[in-house]
Amino acid sequence: MADHQEATLTLPSAPGSVPKARRYVTGVLTEWDDTPAGADRAELLDSVRLIVSELATNAVVHTSDRSPTFTVDVHLDRHEVLRIGVTDSHPRMPRRLPAAVQQDNGRGMVIIRSLAAESGGKITVEPTESGGKTVWIALPWPAPVPPAGQRTAGT
Repeated sequence: MADHQEATLTLPSAPGSVPKARRYVTGVLTEWDDTPAGADRAELLDSVRLIVSELATNAVVHTSDRSPTFTVDVHLDRHEVLRIGVTDSHPRMPRRLPAAVQQDNGRGMVIIRSLAAESGGKITVEPTESGGKTVWIALPWPAPVPPAGQRTAGT
């Protein structure tokens, strides 16, 4: 595997793009990581799917009036750090709603922050040169365990 891999997909800011973004990230990670993974990796991948769903949903619901598309970036560095970014062209930064607000929606960033923290990761928001923003999630991504026949002393 290469030391650094990247993949990018731009989608329309429409509800049907949310599952496409989730499938895209899952497919990319599966393609990059074709060795057997344990339960920890499967659990992390479930968290990644939910994070991507929430980030894409935010891009669609909160920015579609000013951002006709959004972009999903996936970066994997040396099987150590997975970075996923969702970029839109809306200048409004994401914000948490007050806990007292009773709504059926608006909890995406809380979910994302919680999943990132549980996985030992972090969330950052960076403005783009075009006036929009990218919401990045960085998560530790464990190296795959080689099959028993391919292990060397000390692994």
